[in-house]
Amino acid sequence: MKTTAFTKTYNKRVVLDLPELMLPEGKITAVIGPNGSGKSTFAKILAGIERADDRRAIFSGVTVGYLPQKSFPFRMSTEKNILQNGNDPARAAALMKALGIEALAGQSAKKLSGGETARMALCRILMKRYELLILDEPTAAMDMESTLSAEECIRAYCAETGCGVLLITHSLSQARRLADRVIVFHEGKLIEQGECVQVLSKPKQEKTKRFLEFYGL
Repeated sequence: MKTTAFTKTYNKRVVLDLPELMLPEGKITAVIGPNGSGKSTFAKILAGIERADDRRAIFSGVTVGYLPQKSFPFRMSTEKNILQNGNDPARAAALMKALGIEALAGQSAKKLSGGETARMALCRILMKRYELLILDEPTAAMDMESTLSAEECIRAYCAETGCGVLLITHSLSQARRLADRVIVFHEGKLIEQGECVQVLSKPKQEKTKRFLEFYGL
């Protein structure tokens, strides 16, 4: 699927200035770049949470799921939270088991730890089929084992549904493990994109090289 070109301005400062982008169906595209490069704003605009400067929709007729950086629980049990996005108890149970929170199904979601809340929220978004799934730092609050389990769930969802997944991540290791393609942002602009292995191992742009070297790749 293709996005439109757009800009986003805050207080007369352009924070995003992006060309048309292709987000392939059935593929995971990671968005990487320094803090403040516009990654989360990009995710919010694609999800329709915020509007680009011209206020046009970025997509037409595309079902979009969005998991924000800060997960939130409703005032109900963990299982009921997950079922808010699809009344399929068997799928909810399978997702909770895959992410190691099946023992918390009946517990109030308000009592979950940060990492448990993140796992619950990922289960919830994965209950429904989307054409584009946007995940903003979905594993930032998780430990190593939970992160690896979450990545397996994301990979399986993409394969099962054939949707495009847009993964905003600060972890270059995660991008390498999970992504098919990578988009690199710098100061609100797209500076490089391509196959994950190619971009992370042989970047073309000097700013990408410096970013990767700084973070140890």
